Amino acid sequence: MTVITVNAPKGRLSQEHRRRLAETLTDAVLVPEVGQFAPAARVGFQVHFVERESDMMAIGGRLMADASPDLDVMVIDVAVMDGDWRQEVRAEVIERVLSAMAEACGLPEPAPAWWVNFRVIDEGSWGSRGGVLSVLSLLDSGVFTKEKAKAIRAALGA
Repeated sequence: MTVITVNAPKGRLSQEHRRRLAETLTDAVLVPEVGQFAPAARVGFQVHFVERESDMMAIGGRLMADASPDLDVMVIDVAVMDGDWRQEVRAEVIERVLSAMAEACGLPEPAPAWWVNFRVIDEGSWGSRGGVLSVLSLLDSGVFTKEKAKAIRAALGA
C-alpha cells in the first residue's frame, strides 16, 4: 500500500494535471517498489491532492500570499509499506516523482521549491479492511519480481 499526497497552492494543478499525475505518480513509485511495471499493483496506490489557500502556506518565513507570484511551491509526501527501501531505491523514487511532476506541469525541470518527503511505515504499522497489513503477504501476488521479493524478505528479516 502506498499513499502519495500532493500539497499545492489552490488552483496550481488543473483537473488535467491531477488526472495525469494520478497515473504518473503511481507509476513513479510502483516500478521501484515492485521491481517492474505492473498495472495490477496500481490498486494498492492512492494519490491525494490537497489544495491550500496562499495564506495557509509559507516559505522562507513569508506567507505565500505575500511572496512573489512566480514562486512555485509544492510538497509531495510519499508513504510506503516497509520493504526494500535502500538509499538508492529511495533516491530513484524521489527523482521519478519530481520528474513526473515537472512533466505533468509542462516544465523542463522540477521547481526548486518542490519538495518530496519519503516515509516508510514500519512493518505491522499499516492497516486496512479491519486489520493490520503486511507487505510479506503480497510478495506472492505476481506483481513483485523474484529479485524484489527476495530483497524485501531480506530487508525485513523474513
